[in-house]
Amino acid sequence: MRIDKILANSGYGTRSQVKDFLRSGRVTINGEAILDPGYSVFDKDIPLICLDGSPIVAGTHLYFCLNKPDGYVTAMTDDHLPCVGDLIPDHLKTKKLAPVGRLDYHTTGVLLITNDGDLSHKLTSPKWHKEKVYLVTYEGEALTEKEVECFSKGITLHEKGREPEKLKPAELILLAPGQCRLVLTEGKTHQVKRMLASQGRSVIALHRESIGSLCLHDGQKPGEMYALSAEEIALLKE
Repeated sequence: MRIDKILANSGYGTRSQVKDFLRSGRVTINGEAILDPGYSVFDKDIPLICLDGSPIVAGTHLYFCLNKPDGYVTAMTDDHLPCVGDLIPDHLKTKKLAPVGRLDYHTTGVLLITNDGDLSHKLTSPKWHKEKVYLVTYEGEALTEKEVECFSKGITLHEKGREPEKLKPAELILLAPGQCRLVLTEGKTHQVKRMLASQGRSVIALHRESIGSLCLHDGQKPGEMYALSAEEIALLKE
């Protein structure tokens, strides 16, 4: 297959952008710069393709980690509000990408974007137990070891108009008055806010730091996303 087609199909840019990468010497195979966009690549050589020195992830399935900003709906389209679909580069608009799971409108941080339907289904299944880590800023009295122990045993939510709901054990890490870290292995609707509310506190800011091994890169700004490496994809699929 032509090298420019491999790169474009794998989400590294439009065909014209990829040609610019090649002509400027940014693409190599086994250390040798490939300048011709029409260069034919054998299957055995695809794992040797590098862009700016980093191996590419070739294939029709694409995987990105987005740093979701505050004030965005977790959807690809919305008629009234800004949404994460607005942050997807134009050359990826036709790749059928979608967010995995959901972060609330004001919640920020790690959001997986992919067109791998099988992986998306597995990651949103109740059987999935990868840890999700949240940095929580809250109002109310400082949480104590009492709440740490309570959460570690799995609390039961008693909410008006709802049946009691038993939650799985969660790790509460005390950081400072008004701030904590919460590690969950499930994803109930508004779960962090509901858990804090059950202890008489209210969440005023929520940031997801990681999903399993997936986390933001150093310096990754709100609204920016990066393509996962082959190693990151493999760890996510474990």
